[in-house]
Amino acid sequence: MQDSGVARTGFSLRYALESALFFTFIGFFRLVGVDAASAIGGFVGRNLFYRVGPIMNRARDNLRAAFPEKSTAEIEAIVLGMCDNLGRTVAEYAHLDKFSLHGPDARLEIVNREIADRVLAQDKAIIFFSGHFANWELLPFLAAQFGFEGGEVYRPQNNPIVDRWLVEQRARNGTPDQIAKGPRGTRRMFSLLRKRKALYMLVDQKTNEGIAVPFFGRDAMTTPAPALLALKVGAILLPASSERTSGARFRITVHEPLEYVPSGDSNRDVYLLTRAITDQVERSVRARPDQWLWIHRRWPTDRRQDLVRNRRALQSAESSG
Repeated sequence: MQDSGVARTGFSLRYALESALFFTFIGFFRLVGVDAASAIGGFVGRNLFYRVGPIMNRARDNLRAAFPEKSTAEIEAIVLGMCDNLGRTVAEYAHLDKFSLHGPDARLEIVNREIADRVLAQDKAIIFFSGHFANWELLPFLAAQFGFEGGEVYRPQNNPIVDRWLVEQRARNGTPDQIAKGPRGTRRMFSLLRKRKALYMLVDQKTNEGIAVPFFGRDAMTTPAPALLALKVGAILLPASSERTSGARFRITVHEPLEYVPSGDSNRDVYLLTRAITDQVERSVRARPDQWLWIHRRWPTDRRQDLVRNRRALQSAESSG
């Protein structure tokens, strides 16, 4: 019992120190304004994050496996752009209340507004799905301002103090219904969809409990949750992707809904729909690879054979060119 108490005290102290550092940075970025904060964050990303060897080497490995045709210089440019975007995104957490679709200083714009209008008019359950593009927090903000009602699905942070603050910011600026992943969260998702509301989900991270579907030519463990939910309630699967246009300004593209017709074979339907969802995410990553998080451990398989094969293909292409 005593050891348990000491461990809890240690965790509490660690969380307090982590959160104190986090809120110090948030306070600083809040003081300097959104544009300056984003610029400073980008500088930190390019000059500090970029030099974190093991994590950036993972990004380089992922990129070489995904884009065997790209040169070393092209890979480095993507990694540097990713670091710039990541630094900016971190700094922009201090200003989540500044991102609006409306007004003279609108920092969000929507592409394919007519698709959003059409889907909203159908009065059906909707699952927005996207990935860690640009500032990935902003899709629910735009959707809420556009008129969609629903809940955002999130993975809780390890630090409960920071997690509580993040949930409050999302609820204040996007949708008040914040749904932590887990059994209780799943029940809440079904409840919202049955009321013909919307869910917002990021579906691009590795999920050990998921299913293997191709992503950039290699199987990746992927969440089947959007497919399962959609098939169960007949929800519209609506893809969206975000792009940083300049500084702290963003373009969010709504894509055509995924079409699907259940066959009655639930396992096959879930696999095919999860694969279609992942294909859509891959298309968005390919469009702007510098604005996606390549530092994820997205693929469970050993990449060495992929990298050897891809390096040989690159060398052959460069020598023939």
